[in-house]
Amino acid sequence: MGEPFILINCKALSEGMGNRAHLIAEAAETVAEESGVRIGMAPVYTEIHPVSHHFRIPVFAQHIDGVPPGAYTGHVTAAAVRHAGAVGTLINHSERRLTLAGIEAAVRAARDARLESVVCTNNDPTTAAAAALGPDYVAIEPPELIGSGVSVCKADPGIIRRSVEAARKVNPQVKVLTGAGIQTGECVKIALELGTNGVLLASSVVKAPDPEKVLRDLVSLVPATRRVG
Repeated sequence: MGEPFILINCKALSEGMGNRAHLIAEAAETVAEESGVRIGMAPVYTEIHPVSHHFRIPVFAQHIDGVPPGAYTGHVTAAAVRHAGAVGTLINHSERRLTLAGIEAAVRAARDARLESVVCTNNDPTTAAAAALGPDYVAIEPPELIGSGVSVCKADPGIIRRSVEAARKVNPQVKVLTGAGIQTGECVKIALELGTNGVLLASSVVKAPDPEKVLRDLVSLVPATRRVG
């Protein structure tokens, strides 16, 4: 199943930039090393290089375009974020939707650049379609619950279970994350029990006065058998 993975998406939130980005990264590093749970961060592009070079956590881009290096003004290439220090990337987040062809191109570009890919989806049929493209992860996030403060793990556990089944039926190697309203260790525990490999979350950590406290709670109910280190 792989180790549990908590991926923090900083979006373009002001609380996830500058000194705050480093505060969140430091908290993630501390809690990951203590708990044995993999904790990563997807900061804004300008923070990829400093965060990846100052902290021992996996740093992800929030998006890449499925184009090679070349005459693509304004595009973000997989090679560029890899060079900046990223080890992975989100693709097709609900706030940065792509066409199916765009998702496929981005997954291929990530693979060519040796980046882990996390393709975001909004329901079980699209989860199955995304899994067929061969990403490392699919992340099921019902868009109506993103930023709502209502956890998908409690509001709609069925969509998680169905998405896990759909993804694994198409591609047994793909790992599954879930997101939308994830706030507590109980949410993470439920997500793991439903068959996922972890969670994708944002506001509950990024906007928290004390990100380390929130992260400690998020890992608190992860079974010892699922931790590393």
